[in-house]
Amino acid sequence: MEPRPLNRAPASRELGAMLRHWRDLRGTSQLELSSHSGVSQRHISFIESGRSSPGRQTLLDIAEALDVPLRDRNSLLLAAGYAPVYSDAPWNAAEMQGVTRALERMLRQHEPFPAVVMDRYWNVLVTNEAAPRFFNCFIDMKKRPSPRNMLHLMFDPDGMRPHVADWHQVAPTLIHRIVRESVGHFTDSGTQELIGALLSYPGTKAEWNTSTAVPTTTTLPVIPLGFIYNGATLKYFSMVTTVGTPQTIAAQELRIECLFPVDESTEALHLELMNRASLQDHQP
Repeated sequence: MEPRPLNRAPASRELGAMLRHWRDLRGTSQLELSSHSGVSQRHISFIESGRSSPGRQTLLDIAEALDVPLRDRNSLLLAAGYAPVYSDAPWNAAEMQGVTRALERMLRQHEPFPAVVMDRYWNVLVTNEAAPRFFNCFIDMKKRPSPRNMLHLMFDPDGMRPHVADWHQVAPTLIHRIVRESVGHFTDSGTQELIGALLSYPGTKAEWNTSTAVPTTTTLPVIPLGFIYNGATLKYFSMVTTVGTPQTIAAQELRIECLFPVDESTEALHLELMNRASLQDHQP
């Protein structure tokens, strides 16, 4: 038997508004949601109007059908008077040891190319040795405040921005990625604040926050990210990995980004750059 909500009527009114918000966000009708969740359309209508409080499993089934992120599923449960079921422990908590060991293995195996682990707002949590070594070839990373944010690093005129090839073409693609790769394909307030902060840098344009600003005229299968070093351009593309079937909030919000050289000339120059940087690191 499912536990009864702790506070039925007030929770139902708040819960109804939250469910309507997610259904509208997904562009899903009550009939479609009923089909995907196995909950009757009438029951969904009653929940949204505050006339009925769902059981916990019913609510979780609806949230699953709407692809609601785990963090927001906890909010739905609280609004219905239930305790949260998804752990909000940090990414390096004891319960995440299996995942963190896998992350460390991935980072090591990607040497000598940069790889970073980030949270949902692109804050860097951990890197392999190549990542700071690579960026130190362009700027002094010790002067960057912690936690370091990859997008602020790219947009800041005092960061990597002067070293990014075709920056005015690359910048809109990065803004677009924030939206496209957001957890649950949902731009929460934190994501919107991040976009606003990036667009507040000098030389940016508000219209970059639209899909039409992303360039499509390229003969490559990806839009490369180029870095200019001593007159030569190193071209990379990224692969983003996420945790499959996450059951904690931290696991769902982790993202691993690995840079790969687009061509052989970039790979050769990159290896030369890393060897030179490694020798400098080991100088007394």
